[in-house]
Parts: sequence; structure tokens; C-alpha cells
Amino acid sequence: MAPGSAAGRRRRGRRAGNDAAARAYFERVFTVYAIVAPDSSAEGQVTGYFEPVLEGSRARGARYSQPVYGLPEDLVMVDLAAQYPELRGLRLRGRLNGRRVEPYYSRGDIAARNGTFAAPVIAWVADPVELFFLQIQGSGQIQLESGERIRVGFADQNGHPYRSVGRHLVERGEMTLDQASMQSIKAWGAANPQRLQEALNHNASYVFFRELPAVGGPPGALGVPLEAGYSIAVDPRYVPLGAPVFLATTYPLSPQPLERLVIAQDTGGAIRGAVRADFFWGTGAEAGALAGRMRQPGRMWLLWPRGEVLPRP
Repeated sequence: MAPGSAAGRRRRGRRAGNDAAARAYFERVFTVYAIVAPDSSAEGQVTGYFEPVLEGSRARGARYSQPVYGLPEDLVMVDLAAQYPELRGLRLRGRLNGRRVEPYYSRGDIAARNGTFAAPVIAWVADPVELFFLQIQGSGQIQLESGERIRVGFADQNGHPYRSVGRHLVERGEMTLDQASMQSIKAWGAANPQRLQEALNHNASYVFFRELPAVGGPPGALGVPLEAGYSIAVDPRYVPLGAPVFLATTYPLSPQPLERLVIAQDTGGAIRGAVRADFFWGTGAEAGALAGRMRQPGRMWLLWPRGEVLPRP
């Protein structure tokens, strides 16, 4: 239908009417609060994430030798809030050694087992760097040789803090800060296979997965499917999950404004701080290209129901 047709004008009119009604609703129901850091800074960082699709197999083979691990039985979690309310949200993970709880195995410990680690294997994939970024994203899909596609999502983590491999490579002089994208790290790994595992082990954090239904979008921290372009991951100590947030940033490697109302639906090990968001771009290679290059300054405003007490960190 031509843009100038009567039907096209009617569609634009309905859309404008819907937009106006939505704006009126949010202005009537919510109060807007600027999100600022403890040091009073109103500007923070916005990165991007996506749902990768990896080629893989249910069985280990010469090509598919990298395990996608499920939850190990010996991983224990201690919720400290039960005894210390001031530590709400802080959970320790470890393993039992007799009557003692010790730190759980690091990424290097797990990788050294060469696929024999004591945890169920959901699938096997080919590329250790792709697997590494699957863990960073927290969910993804695996395209099997049979044509079946399975989805995996975050089940738990080994308790070690997240450390940026990109920053590590920058500090070692392997690349510059403006080159430290997901794509550059993949290229560096392909060019330096003997040094790759050592670099990956810099991030001792390790994610275990569970198999999920393949329909719909990947679930976020609330168990609700994420919406490409409209879901963000936040630090829930500062931004309540489920809350609408107005995000003002720019597109990856561009001054073009990216300003819209989004929903805080997810969390992430690298998402720490008040003015900090991870923007969900969707599924597949195109979304990955955008997510891997996104490291933009941004500002955030929380929309909170009128009359409700504003949560405090």
C-alpha cells in the first residue's frame, strides 16, 4: 500500500493515537526519577547483549569437543540474608570439603578437566570462544546436526567474580581499548590458539546452563521472554526488576540517538552500578554484531508508580 494512500494515513493516525494514549497513561500512573550513581554522576555505560546461535551436537566428537555444562550436583549456595538481612541479595557459592565450604572450581579448574568435569553435559560445541561468550550472554541456542535447535539458559554460576577478558588483553597490549569488542577477542583467539585458554581463564567466573523450551524469546531474570530492542539488564541493587526505564544512549559506534522506554527484565555478572544497562539486541549474528560493538555513554530514568515508596539500594 502506498505511504500516501488513505489506508496508510489511517494506520499512521491509529499509531499516533495509540502513542498518545500510552504517553498519557505513563504520565498519569508513573513518576519519573533520574537514576544517579552514589557519586552523583548521572551518566554511565550502556553495553549490548544478544542470544547467540552455536553449531553443536548431543554427542562429543572430533569437531564438537567443548562441553555446555548443566548444573553440577556438588555446587552449593548459601543465602546470607536469612541470618544477616543487611546482606540481602548476597549469595555465596562453593562446594563442601568435609564440613567446610570452600570456593567452587574456577574456569581454569573446569577447563583442565577437558570435558570430564563432574556435571551433566547438555551439548557439545566446536569453538571455545563461542562457548565463552555464550556464558557471558547467559542464554543461547544450539543448532544440532539433526536440524533440531535447543535453547539453553542460565542455571547458576560458580561464585567467582566476573573479570573482563577484553580489558585484560588491553592491559597486556594485545589490542587497544577501542578494539576490545567481542569480534576482536574472537579474532585474537583464532590468531593465538596456544594462548587462548590462559586468556579466558582470566575470567574465573563460569556459568552452568539448563535446557529451555525453544519457542519464544530467551527468558530474563524474571522468567519472562526478553523483547529485542526493549529489554535491558540492570543491577537490581539500584533498579528494580520489572520497572519501566527511559534509556537515552546512542547506537553502537555512532552518535545517532537511541532513546526509548525499555523494561528492566534481566541481570548480569558484569552489570554493576546504578547508571549501568545492557541492551538486548535479539538473536543471531546480526544482533551479535550490534551487541559486540556497543559500549556507549548513557543516562537512565526510572518510572515508578505514583504514591508507591521508592525502593532504596
